[in-house]
Amino acid sequence: MPRAEFREFSSYYGRPVLKRPTWQATDIAGYLWLGGLAGASSLAGAGAHATGRRQTARVLKSGAAGAISLSLAALVHDLGRPARFLNMLRVVKPTSPMNLGSWLLAGYAPLTFAAAASELSGRLARAGAAATASAAVLGPAVTTYTAVLLADTAVPSWHEGYRELPFVFAGSAATAAAGLGLLAAPCAVSGPMRRLAGAGAALEAVALRRMKRRMGLVAEPYERGSAGRLMRTAQTLGLGGAALALTAGRRSRAAAAVSGVALLTGSALLRFGVFHAGVASAEDPRYTVLPQRERMAARGDGTSGRSPAAGPGGAGGPGGGTGRRGAD
Repeated sequence: MPRAEFREFSSYYGRPVLKRPTWQATDIAGYLWLGGLAGASSLAGAGAHATGRRQTARVLKSGAAGAISLSLAALVHDLGRPARFLNMLRVVKPTSPMNLGSWLLAGYAPLTFAAAASELSGRLARAGAAATASAAVLGPAVTTYTAVLLADTAVPSWHEGYRELPFVFAGSAATAAAGLGLLAAPCAVSGPMRRLAGAGAALEAVALRRMKRRMGLVAEPYERGSAGRLMRTAQTLGLGGAALALTAGRRSRAAAAVSGVALLTGSALLRFGVFHAGVASAEDPRYTVLPQRERMAARGDGTSGRSPAAGPGGAGGPGGGTGRRGAD
């Protein structure tokens, strides 16, 4: 960008308009992906349990318990110490996605452990079935609440995707759970996993396309740089893995396994792509300044009109932060 043009979008004294998110990609993108995988696996595992596909159910229930454990570990590692997570459970704050998400995880994780333990040990079948059903009820919320968490920040490419991002995450999580199921299920009983892969890939692709079209300028970070490469690779793996599962995966165990790996990898890369797109949008003042100007122009008011995400500090609350979790 030419120097004069860059100066037009610089804030006072050359400081960034928004503070760059300080979260580590491995921790937060991993937390996003593993939580989605867990929630969708609980729902798919309950379906497999109800239809007598015990081998698939065993893998999905175990996968849900393992994924949510690793997701919580990544979150606690980012927070710095476990006490910060526990502190969020001292109150219930309906206006805080992070607080409600913490309570959701606190209720959901033990259910996945109980469901997996019962399935693997063969004991307490009724209690295990109840835990399986309860985890499945909470699974969709676990899958999508992280999208709400990102959209609640002032980071432009996260905040402006608030309508479609939960659907993008839901579709991506469904493909991941389907991929996990395809790695375990024999071809003769993997029909539900194949259909889940197709539905999840379609939902992800349609929601992502609608989101980028509606966002306009702020969608650019999803198509450029490292974030753009990650997003394109994720979509290729997701759609390709689903297509392979629905065709060759019906007859070939090897093809089903390859599609499962592709679906899991694509789902993970999408979360990393979303993370890096948000960071890129926070670093470039264009994505904060221009949408604000467009909103003011649409209202015919050149003197007022703050971004919906902006607080007293100008962006995301006092001091221009990114809406980082209150526990920090």
